[in-house]
Amino acid sequence: MGRISGLTTITTTTTTTLFLTTLLLIISSVHSFYLPGVAPRDFHTGDSLFVKVNKLSSTKTQLPYDYYYLKYCKPKKIENNAENLGEVLRGDRIENSVFTFKMREEQSCTVACRQTLNAEAAKNFKEKIDDEYRVNMILDNLPVAVLRQRRDGSPSTTYEHGFRVGFKGNYLGKKEEKYFINNHLSFRVMYHKDPETDSARIVGFEVTPNSINHEYKEWDEKNPQVVTCNKDTKNLPPRSTTPQEVDTDKEIIFTYDVSFKESQIKWASRWDTYLLMNDDQIHWFSIINSLMIVLFLSGMVAMIMMRTLYKDISNYNQLETQDEAQEETGWKLVHGDVFRPPINSGLLCVYVGTGVQIFGMTLVTMIFALLGFLSPSNRGGLMTAMVLLWVFMGIFAGYSSARLHKMFKGTEWKMTTLKTAFMFPGILFAVFFVLNALIWGEQSSGAVPFGTMFALVCLWFGISVPLVFVGSYLGFKKPAIDDPVKTNKIPRQIPEQAWYMKPVFSILIGGILPFGAVFIELFFILTSIWLNQFYYIFGFLFIVFVILLITCAEITIVLCYFQLCSEDYYWWWRSYLTAGSSALYLFLYSVFYFFTKLEITKFVSGILYFGYMIIVSYAFFVLTGTIGFYACFWFARKIYSSVKID
Repeated sequence: MGRISGLTTITTTTTTTLFLTTLLLIISSVHSFYLPGVAPRDFHTGDSLFVKVNKLSSTKTQLPYDYYYLKYCKPKKIENNAENLGEVLRGDRIENSVFTFKMREEQSCTVACRQTLNAEAAKNFKEKIDDEYRVNMILDNLPVAVLRQRRDGSPSTTYEHGFRVGFKGNYLGKKEEKYFINNHLSFRVMYHKDPETDSARIVGFEVTPNSINHEYKEWDEKNPQVVTCNKDTKNLPPRSTTPQEVDTDKEIIFTYDVSFKESQIKWASRWDTYLLMNDDQIHWFSIINSLMIVLFLSGMVAMIMMRTLYKDISNYNQLETQDEAQEETGWKLVHGDVFRPPINSGLLCVYVGTGVQIFGMTLVTMIFALLGFLSPSNRGGLMTAMVLLWVFMGIFAGYSSARLHKMFKGTEWKMTTLKTAFMFPGILFAVFFVLNALIWGEQSSGAVPFGTMFALVCLWFGISVPLVFVGSYLGFKKPAIDDPVKTNKIPRQIPEQAWYMKPVFSILIGGILPFGAVFIELFFILTSIWLNQFYYIFGFLFIVFVILLITCAEITIVLCYFQLCSEDYYWWWRSYLTAGSSALYLFLYSVFYFFTKLEITKFVSGILYFGYMIIVSYAFFVLTGTIGFYACFWFARKIYSSVKID
């Protein structure tokens, strides 16, 4: 008795601790959902502006690094900004820096520090220059950007995010290529002045990087001066200046200029230049392409529903004798088997429940994005929202799987609930853990810390799993869904199928149109993820998402009708796989994108790319498969409840 009592106490204490830990995590995540600096800030002349440094990023390696991984100038005390869950998962590390400005007070050739490179520091700089790493900084929540010329030749401004660590090149006609570092930064801060008051708001943050081999007569730590540029120099250093080479025992002096420029851009529009894209016409083409596919499919469904089905139902209901019924062929003949539970019905329940969870997370996330809560200015907000919404959508996953399990007359609802709670997230977590270990082995800041990993496990076990059980309990308490027709005790024999109605061919054909409806928009999504660009056109994305839902539903209904007409009643799994096969084309497209658009050369980076794309494709399979399943389920119940069965 005492042992049982002690065990109960331990279990209660553990559960309480887990719940409190999870609750604190949610509070901290929600609290950091709105980042400092998102609200407008008014600055007056002479106010201090503090530049923060973010990660070093490269599209060639996809491995972010901490800014101070390289031997840059460090403040006396490095302070980390409060980061939300999404920022940590993305590898963002926002810290303070030595760059300090005074509002509307220009500075010329301010010396930040002097560094002497040892062998390891020089090696790190050279590696990052080889891999084309860029430095990311932030001022008043605006990322630093480099001006660039638009490809279409128009005079409007476009930005490159961050500036290069350095470059390789020949100097003075020498054949040997050497490494040079951008050690002089010319900052330009744009501000919008309030006409009524003296206050101003920052609306732009630009930089022009230069490489200068600085010289000095005598170094004064308290007031360092260099002769290559001085505080009287107002213009940028000339291009003819000797660049600063990177090598062991080389002394590098880091300097910067600051200028201020009044701008007509208002604070509410300050992100427009960062988000400017040349491909609005391509986005519209994407929508038109998707709509044409939907109209084509809708026409086919309408033809089936209004002409063929109406004719079928009228004929079936007008049959007078049993002999006439036996002469008929088509979907009515399998009425006694069409709602027979499928093979491995428990697994189907698990996948459908998980698909409902993903659908709920995706839909609510897009609604938040459309309302402007998840704009790029809210750094990490999108990832945080997705994780938290996934956790709370567990209740719908449990409910859906339990309802389906009860309809299939299953008895092991607890096992089905456990699989729903653990299978899909377990697979994702296992893949993510392996990829995270590879990132950690590369000493990248993109590696998720152990504390954050533990927090994710707490969210999973502390909230998601209990919610799945709650949803499953509620779903199992509901009365079972009644079939519109009775199921025969003896299964009907399925006739030989034509080659084009074989499962493999039918399933592969079914996935082409849903993928075709989204593949153009998919290009922009992959570009934003892997080429370090902002994705912000959530209106287009939402329209494409709705088109995807309609396309998956319609193609599954069409193929399901043809299947039932050929007297094949194994439609449960095939309806799921028909729409879900679009994930195969998604993964094949990601392979094509890897070899045609990316310049990834590192083996680890390649593994990371394909690892993450497998996760995305798997989630896409579960989502689209669930949509196809429910569409086919609705269609089958609709047509069989419309005919008279003796």
